[in-house]
Amino acid sequence: MTERKGEKHYEREEPSNKRVKPLSRVTSLANLIPPVKTTPLKRFSQTLQRSISFRNESRPDILAPRAWSRNATSSSTKRRDSKLWSETFDVCVSQVLTAKEIKRQEAIFELSQGEEDLIEDLKLAKKAYHDPMLKLSIMTEQELNQIFGTLDSLIPLHEDLLSQLRDVRKPDGSTEHVGPILVGWLPCLSSYDSYCSNQVAAKALLDHKKQDHRVQDFLQRCLESPFSRKLDLWNFLDIPRSRLVKYPLLLREILRHTPNDNPDQQHLEEAINIIQGIVAEINTKTGESECRYYKERLLYLEEGQKDSLIDSSRVLCCHGELKNNRGVKLHVFLFQEVLVITRAVTHNEQLCYQLYRQPIPVKDLTLEDLQDGEVRLGGSLRGAFSNNERIKNFFRVSFKNGSQSQTHSLQANDTFNKQQWLNCIRQAKETVLSAAGQAGLLDSESLSQSPGTENRELRGETKLEQMDQSDSESDCSMDTSEVSLECERMEQTDASCANSRPEENV
Repeated sequence: MTERKGEKHYEREEPSNKRVKPLSRVTSLANLIPPVKTTPLKRFSQTLQRSISFRNESRPDILAPRAWSRNATSSSTKRRDSKLWSETFDVCVSQVLTAKEIKRQEAIFELSQGEEDLIEDLKLAKKAYHDPMLKLSIMTEQELNQIFGTLDSLIPLHEDLLSQLRDVRKPDGSTEHVGPILVGWLPCLSSYDSYCSNQVAAKALLDHKKQDHRVQDFLQRCLESPFSRKLDLWNFLDIPRSRLVKYPLLLREILRHTPNDNPDQQHLEEAINIIQGIVAEINTKTGESECRYYKERLLYLEEGQKDSLIDSSRVLCCHGELKNNRGVKLHVFLFQEVLVITRAVTHNEQLCYQLYRQPIPVKDLTLEDLQDGEVRLGGSLRGAFSNNERIKNFFRVSFKNGSQSQTHSLQANDTFNKQQWLNCIRQAKETVLSAAGQAGLLDSESLSQSPGTENRELRGETKLEQMDQSDSESDCSMDTSEVSLECERMEQTDASCANSRPEENV
């Protein structure tokens, strides 16, 4: 075979540059895992695939073209053209390959080509973004180190795999065995641990720095330049995570087209087990890192608001922006065993979350799905007829323990977002009660003040697996810190709302 250059067949999928909604959810990276802005509920936290984030069509694009831009850029991403093995190499007439073997060669070539594309993108991120911003003092070296993390160390790692794959490629373009190479190389992907665990903090800092007009202008100019393929900086920084979770799929595809009598089969099976273990471990550590990040940014108005259930949490089930029945924007966190309602504020130039009410233990929480139109706005019926959108997609959480009681009517962005919250809270409550040996309480009236409605729904789809299925059909990605875009708008805390409320607190 001779290499035939310049021919293209189909387009390789690139990371999405779409924005996401506030609810960020967490599910298992292994069974996807992104598709990341990073599980409709995608969890960056417990999933390398993406923290669940929902798209918010009403949110202004942070990278909207500036006034100086002469030509508005298209919103569509330019994808890198990809080549097929069969188009890259001419098969000699005398050489006979079965359809299965051709598919195997295509899968191996896709693995190799993907490494080449990844290396190119990582080098581009450093050359076109990191180095110029450092040289022009657009960001400090410390800030750039936080945002780019250990990206530099990933380049030689993937160059090594690409070199080994090219070395075993025959002159005719075919590759006989890749299993031994992968078994020997995959363990080094454990170094992704620190890079992925840093992504939550990196994304939050990048979003915060975008409020600096110099940073925003620089990133916008890059976005409008041909080299970016209309991908923003975060898309490039998220490529390694996206590549990591794709390895199991790539290896399974090679294995699927490998004959049973091929010595490569055993090595490929071993390689798949290795990468699945690595992805699961990094997924767990990334989830813990995300949980720790947000716990460190909680601000307590008084010592009494501190709760041991927050301190002991290692998992952040989901979080995102909701509104109360007065239209106040709140940021709600659902940890393993406690629901925390906060308001986003700026503290020491950082986006933080000030507790709005006392944390609510999940085991004692009552959840109620409210029908559209059932909630009164601002304690009255005003707006019920003039603006129906304002009284849709509400649910209520309440808590009573002795003299302490809370009731919060919360509004999601849309029906889908609301359903994700309901599913998350139910699942968290089910998990807590099951762990305490009280699973039977799930069907009792304590779960809902509206048994006829809520209990029927509870017996429906409540498993994370079912949420993952609906997630895969939604237009959302893994972005765990998208809420930082609201930093300035949430800066003022509305002290009167925080200090006084009637019985229905929110």
